[in-house]
Amino acid sequence: MTKTDQQDLSVLTAAKNGLVYLTPNDWALIVDKAARVRFKAGDNIVERDRRTHGVYLLLRGAAAVQIPPFTSPTIGPGEICGELSFLDELPASASVVAQGPIEAYYLDRPTLQSLFELFPHLASRFYRSLATNLARRLRDLIAAKPEPTIRTRTAASKKQS
Repeated sequence: MTKTDQQDLSVLTAAKNGLVYLTPNDWALIVDKAARVRFKAGDNIVERDRRTHGVYLLLRGAAAVQIPPFTSPTIGPGEICGELSFLDELPASASVVAQGPIEAYYLDRPTLQSLFELFPHLASRFYRSLATNLARRLRDLIAAKPEPTIRTRTAASKKQS
């Protein structure tokens, strides 16, 4: 394992909002099979209404998760994106846009599936981690809900109808 791989593993395992149930061995298997990708500021990592066909694990940089009309939360090193589209094989529900230079690992569905077939316990820990992340993100989204935009009719507008 190279020094870069070791640094990447330390970023992934130390992330507060990362895939918390994965073991160091799980991470080593994932890093070995993942493709390293780079994005520039403003690039779409995930584009809303398009399928991702895999997941991205951020190593360096930050990205905004855009889900109108909500405020854009930011994700950073050790966090995952594209997981919802990966899970249900439907288009992404949000866009994820690089706020600056990004380095990430990309794992496509066939690569993950082959890893999961070889190492079923890895699959269990991976999906448990995804469930925990999605639950946390849903709670955060609910807590930051926008003000309702439904307008009620005033007494004057009711008389005009």
